[in-house]
Amino acid sequence: MSHPEPKPNWALALGRIPSGLFIVTVRHGTEQTGMLASWVQQCSFEPPQVSLALRKGRVIADWMASGAPFSLHVLGEGQSKLVSHFGKGFELGQSAFEGLEVIYRDGLAPLLPQALAVLDCRAASRFSVGDHDILIGTIHDGQILHDGRPTVHIRRHGTHY
Repeated sequence: MSHPEPKPNWALALGRIPSGLFIVTVRHGTEQTGMLASWVQQCSFEPPQVSLALRKGRVIADWMASGAPFSLHVLGEGQSKLVSHFGKGFELGQSAFEGLEVIYRDGLAPLLPQALAVLDCRAASRFSVGDHDILIGTIHDGQILHDGRPTVHIRRHGTHY
């Protein structure tokens, strides 16, 4: 039985940077999908904006052209069902919302009412960085859906999710 190679110190230290856990929902014409995200951060006060990292090659990233609507759902502590559901990923054409309570809204991305909070955004700009793209989204609306504490996610090391 082989043992995994030990991670370098920088990878262990990088993994200790905390992040939240989020569900990003996207609308593209008549199609809609969602994904689990952890690399999300507020990046501007005026206009209010968030940044999120999207692994290159993800179909959802192609849908997020400038002006595209997306919703950023903040997950609360104990929402492991949503983490598991969206963590598996979805192929093009596969329903991302089967078995979930979802509110479909004209011109906006789907809303997951069980999330702690939601921010309705429009894609503003995008930058290529290594194996990810950084997407900047401008916040147009949002609301607290439930009281609670957001999930804080700490990785074992900084070389994978």
